[in-house]
Amino acid sequence: MKSIENQIGYKFRNSLLLAEALTHPSLAYETQRPHFDNQRLEYLGDAVLQLVLTEYLYQLFPHFTEGNLTKLRSRLVSKQALETYAHRFSLGDYLLMGKGEEASGGRQRSSTLADAFESLVGSIYLDGSLEAAKAFIMRHCKEEILAIHEEPNEINPKGQLQEILQSINPTSPQYRIVSENGPDHCKTFESKVIWEDIELGAGAGNSKKEAETSAAKAALKAELWQQHSNAVSKKSKGKSPSTDLDAVAEKS
Repeated sequence: MKSIENQIGYKFRNSLLLAEALTHPSLAYETQRPHFDNQRLEYLGDAVLQLVLTEYLYQLFPHFTEGNLTKLRSRLVSKQALETYAHRFSLGDYLLMGKGEEASGGRQRSSTLADAFESLVGSIYLDGSLEAAKAFIMRHCKEEILAIHEEPNEINPKGQLQEILQSINPTSPQYRIVSENGPDHCKTFESKVIWEDIELGAGAGNSKKEAETSAAKAALKAELWQQHSNAVSKKSKGKSPSTDLDAVAEKS
């Protein structure tokens, strides 16, 4: 417990709250015994996170409309953003979960990490105060907050790509880090974006986020998703109406 407390910069008075925040629901399911998990804390942490960041943006941009502020907040509280925050202190390594969940890659699953980060926010709020939770949030969301401060109207390639793809099919694109090169202080990451088994683009950067953004930009330029869209369209057009009528006639 001390190790993660050092990582997050907060010492718990009630260590059970920290244990609860780190407990995945799969542990109780696998052991078939009653056990607390982090779902309730996730619910609370989500509300605290929203409040803290909403207030911050409200004060930072006094002339922005509700719609503008909502878009900015979504950049800070999206599942992808929460996963990024969790990776900063290797939160997945500290989670308590069932063996089956761990074997299936649960420690690095986006939804698991996002939920765990919100749970941690909720546990700090209960253990300390709103101010303690606020300090934790501002510290670990600092990079994204600074990016919004410097460029609130920044074009979001990943968001653009997701909007386009989900207008075709509700499946979200997946970003995969395929290589890491160089020393720790100067790494280069390469990422690929995959959707419907199609590699839409690849890119590199000095952080995972930069590499994923670069891959999204390449995908927007290549527009390879049109292959999928055209294939679906041709398949739909190629279906014979008479075939459907014959099938109905046979049933009747």
